Amino acid sequence: MADDGITELIAGPHAVAAALQTHPDTVDCVWVAKERSDERVHGIMALARAAHVLVRQSPRTALDRMAPGLAHQGVLARRRRVERPREEDLVAHLARLTQPLVLVLDQVQDPHNLGACLRSAEAAGVHLVIVPRHARAPLSAITARAACGAAERLPLYEVANLARTLRTLKDAGLWIVGAAADAPASLHDCAPPTPTAWVLGGEGSGLRRLTREACDVLVHIPMLGHIESLNVSVATGLCLYESVRARAAAAVGSSEIALPSISH
Repeated sequence: MADDGITELIAGPHAVAAALQTHPDTVDCVWVAKERSDERVHGIMALARAAHVLVRQSPRTALDRMAPGLAHQGVLARRRRVERPREEDLVAHLARLTQPLVLVLDQVQDPHNLGACLRSAEAAGVHLVIVPRHARAPLSAITARAACGAAERLPLYEVANLARTLRTLKDAGLWIVGAAADAPASLHDCAPPTPTAWVLGGEGSGLRRLTREACDVLVHIPMLGHIESLNVSVATGLCLYESVRARAAAAVGSSEIALPSISH
């Protein structure tokens, strides 16, 4: 099925279920492979019917033809493109949050990696994600499937100038913590300051110069084996869960690490 610029296909049980739960008014049809008859598929069909969305059961080969190259696992949906948050609304969004946790991705090129980063972000309780408008993986059906529903649930801001946006985050009171393999400080040297924006770079090239310069702190992930680097989605999960761990410790009063006052 061709993308007409207005509608798009989403593939996989997680992504389709999330779309039906978060934006059911945008979905107009769900296709389920006749070969599937299990609890997960029945749940998706129930969600669709409750939202008055047409459900069609078709042979798996028909779904393969509709979405060539997509690992749909027997579930597809067609929907209107969801409008993303506007860049000019970012400051107001941050002002509504208490101790925001933000993920910034600098030129992640692979849609599977982008989706996996979104999945880790949603699991870690990230409030919003920021990506550059250009020179990154598209927000495609591949990304949505890899995100396992996180792409439907997380506010994702596309910005024209990432370095300028990082300065905006600083002005809003966030610490900007970048991950860089050559950083002198380790991820485990101290608890991440809060509120936090974690900044992860793209595959191979890492953070761009202006992005690095906009960070308050740079840390590296200790590598104890022979492998020199981690996949960006794995690195994202490790960094975000340092914040999860530190916040949990602070909540029970067990953190004794003194952090400097923020000054930009």
